Amino acid sequence: MANSFEEVISQIKDRLDIVDVVSQYVVLKKSGANYWGLCPFHNDKKPSMSVSPSRGIFKCFSCGEGGDALSFLVKIQNREYKDVILELAEKYGIELPKKYTPSSETKDLKKDMIKACTKAAKFYHTQLRSADDANKAMTALRARNVDDSVIDRFTLGWAPNKYDVLYKELKKEFKDDVLEKAGLILKSNSGGWIDRFRNRIIIPIQNENGEYVAFGARAVDEGQNPKYLNSSDSLIYNKSKLLFGLYTAQEAIKNEDGVLIMEGYFDVISAQAHGVENAVASCGTALTAEHVKLLSRYTKSRRIYLSFDTDNAGINATKKGSAVIKETLAALGDVKQFDESHISSAADNKYACEIRVVSPPQGKDPDEFIRTTGGEAFKEFIKNAPLLIDFLLNNILKEKNSARTPQEKAVLVEQIIEILKDVNNKIIQSEYVKMVSSILNVDENAMLKELQRHENLNQYIERQNFNKKVVTNSSQFEIKAQKNLLSVFLASGNVLSYQQLNELLPENIIQDESLIIVKNTIDKLSCTINNVKELVKSLYTEFIEDDNLTHILTDIVELSESFNGLEPDEFKRAVEENVARLKRCYQEKEAEIIRRQYKQVNDNDIEALKLQMQLRDKIKLRTGDK
Repeated sequence: MANSFEEVISQIKDRLDIVDVVSQYVVLKKSGANYWGLCPFHNDKKPSMSVSPSRGIFKCFSCGEGGDALSFLVKIQNREYKDVILELAEKYGIELPKKYTPSSETKDLKKDMIKACTKAAKFYHTQLRSADDANKAMTALRARNVDDSVIDRFTLGWAPNKYDVLYKELKKEFKDDVLEKAGLILKSNSGGWIDRFRNRIIIPIQNENGEYVAFGARAVDEGQNPKYLNSSDSLIYNKSKLLFGLYTAQEAIKNEDGVLIMEGYFDVISAQAHGVENAVASCGTALTAEHVKLLSRYTKSRRIYLSFDTDNAGINATKKGSAVIKETLAALGDVKQFDESHISSAADNKYACEIRVVSPPQGKDPDEFIRTTGGEAFKEFIKNAPLLIDFLLNNILKEKNSARTPQEKAVLVEQIIEILKDVNNKIIQSEYVKMVSSILNVDENAMLKELQRHENLNQYIERQNFNKKVVTNSSQFEIKAQKNLLSVFLASGNVLSYQQLNELLPENIIQDESLIIVKNTIDKLSCTINNVKELVKSLYTEFIEDDNLTHILTDIVELSESFNGLEPDEFKRAVEENVARLKRCYQEKEAEIIRRQYKQVNDNDIEALKLQMQLRDKIKLRTGDK
């Protein structure tokens, strides 16, 4: 048994080979001492990610992502690190300390909850064909063209209109707290237990691995509220991170390199049952950033189709959903805003994502359209689905007939400009302006000027932000130099002891807050660790919950390469040169502050003149001015 959780992590890391781990998700090619592959954390065009077996790290030189084998697994699986560790400990047969051993509240409880949900799904499924009152559920399903094959495929069920029929069945095998935490039973007013779902069609919800973890329950009676009753979040179910239908859709999403996000359970059931296999939906909640990240693992080009209801609520859901997608993937590049049929498919993969909107005609919702027209007809709408920009513009232009006054037209133009100002291609942008101005019967030049005004404002804001970044970028040399100095502690085959290295670094030479944390952690660990490989491994363990520090540590490990193989004198000289350059940088920054103070002094003030003399002396001292 391991003595501590940190020891468990250490034992797991001893079992993880960085090349084996990464190659499960990325095709790697050996080049020199390292392996290279397409980075899975951004839209990589050429191999930007290096995997170093000797140092046990991966590093993307394009997006900056990096870490060790464990941090790669946490990142690629989009899971909590503790869950990954517990799973790996079980896989490798590593016994956890009693303090951390999953108890009835964690590992064992989760297993029992999943088992209870599985039994419940099967029970409800049986009740759909055997319960006395199940005929109304069958009638409702048949009205949706749901046949027996679809019922069996999605394990659809029926919760009888009885208070405790499920509880009586499951209490034979499960404890009350398991059933309660799984969201299957509730406390009654009298203090007993009753079924959570009654008199409802049951839609079981599976996680990515196909395990039953929750339920959606559809009302069947007139006036029965709420229309849908959903399981609450639990140890095994987080609706913000799980998508209905993903277990059965994931292969189709990979094969088609695209995903169809729909609004509800029956939209997905109809779609998948009629051959639209890549359909998923959120589980009673709006689309979240976690949903988008999850889907990004299955579609490399991040081609996302939004197919919500055609009413105002559905249109608003489309707008909000697209905003979440763009915000989540913004760091990867631009959203595709116009088709480029003249560019080959090999070159046409430069976008953060491609958002299209599937909106069936005649005001029909997706589920209704698929049921009445068929899956093949719906696939045609998917094939010809407009890009988000065209959908948004068309939706605004529908109001053209109601905009009669100049003020009303100006409101529509303002909405359109908010969309068009993000189109980078000026030819495409001007063509959109020409088209829209013609439809609205407004002056094209006036609209172009208004668009230019908005763009100038945006450019001003960007310049302001850029100026702020310039200040930050001017200090990038300082950051790099400080990282260089810290990297000497992590150089393999170090010719100097920790104490000798520490003596080479002047007090307060490390000034960046994050790097101070790294230095302090190195100091702490070096008291008990005198092996660089173990030190690096322990540092990654220390920073496992902090992406920023993990990235910084990876940069430092990468920089340590330049110190490998140096003789003691060369090593000391390299450190001293870094220290000297960093000191000059700090002095120049201080001199600049002094110059600004100098300019602000009032020359007519005698005391101020004295201060000027002092400042002049400081400037000369710092910069060597004559």
